[in-house]
Amino acid sequence: MDIRLELIGVPVTDVDRAKAFYERVGFHPDHDVTVSEDIRFVQMTPPGSACSIAFGKGITEMAPGSLDNLQVVVDDIERAHAELTARGVDVGEIDDQPWGSFVRFADPDGNRWAVQQKTPRGR
Repeated sequence: MDIRLELIGVPVTDVDRAKAFYERVGFHPDHDVTVSEDIRFVQMTPPGSACSIAFGKGITEMAPGSLDNLQVVVDDIERAHAELTARGVDVGEIDDQPWGSFVRFADPDGNRWAVQQKTPRGR
């Protein structure tokens, strides 16, 4: 049996602000559907990923900003750092660890992300 992770709910306070932020990061807007007065569903996918994020109104009961260390993987951490910075995303400095190199950022609600290059720089 295959089990694939394909969607992660991200709790946000302002749907339009979150959508604009994730577009700036580079995520593709897949869906933006208002189902009713109480439900709006937005799905966005990082380029090259089989897993998407979803946020909106009436999507989750988690507190906005409560997700910590969502992680995406890139081939070149220096390029990712430069591209995110150029797009206006407030990313931290590159953090080299034995298990990979990372940059981190948070969305407007404080949901925290790590961008990882699996092989540490210099190896």
